[in-house]
Amino acid sequence: MSFRSTLHIDHRFLTHTLLSLLLLSLLPASLHAARGANSGKMEVLPSQKAAPAAVFLDAQGTEADLRRQLRLKTGVTELSADLAQTRFSVAPVSTFGFAPQQGLGLALVSQSPDMLLERTAPAPNAYEIHKLADGSALVVGFVSADLKPQLTPQLRPKNIRLALYSNPSEKAPHIVAVPLSKLAVDQMPHRLDPKNPNSPVVLEMDLQSSSNRQSPHGGQ
Repeated sequence: MSFRSTLHIDHRFLTHTLLSLLLLSLLPASLHAARGANSGKMEVLPSQKAAPAAVFLDAQGTEADLRRQLRLKTGVTELSADLAQTRFSVAPVSTFGFAPQQGLGLALVSQSPDMLLERTAPAPNAYEIHKLADGSALVVGFVSADLKPQLTPQLRPKNIRLALYSNPSEKAPHIVAVPLSKLAVDQMPHRLDPKNPNSPVVLEMDLQSSSNRQSPHGGQ
């Protein structure tokens, strides 16, 4: 066999070997791509954070004591001294303030819940507002005892008609905190004694089973 023939055969053998190695190097990637295509995996978008459940405090005591117990349960503290007034969206998380009944009513009716909060209650019938650690809002008030079974389940099967009083009474002795994002109202709160500006206030509303608006988190 001539030298030229031997060189031609070696060249063909080398070419064949290189092509085989190239195909082998591509094979794992192809198998991996096929395996991924057949796995049926889908990108899962992060779920929307659920609104907090209502907090019903089954306890007895003075109004000040009940409020103190509820604040411990929801994990909030008083706004700092340098925040005499602030909007909910910029208030620090895990704090509480007070909203005048007219301010809360306007925020709920207009579905623009970024209300003005005050460090101390501007009136005896102001509503207490809790800004939780996740930035969501709870409205504090007092309800009748028969509402407890409907308020305590985290997942309610239907909407609840609710009368939320600013202060306790024989008719509404139990303190509760309800998620603002689940409240729907069609009227402003009204005083029980129209002639007394400091009279306890009642706000009639629907507590819905799901959120109807975004709470203005703005946590700090």
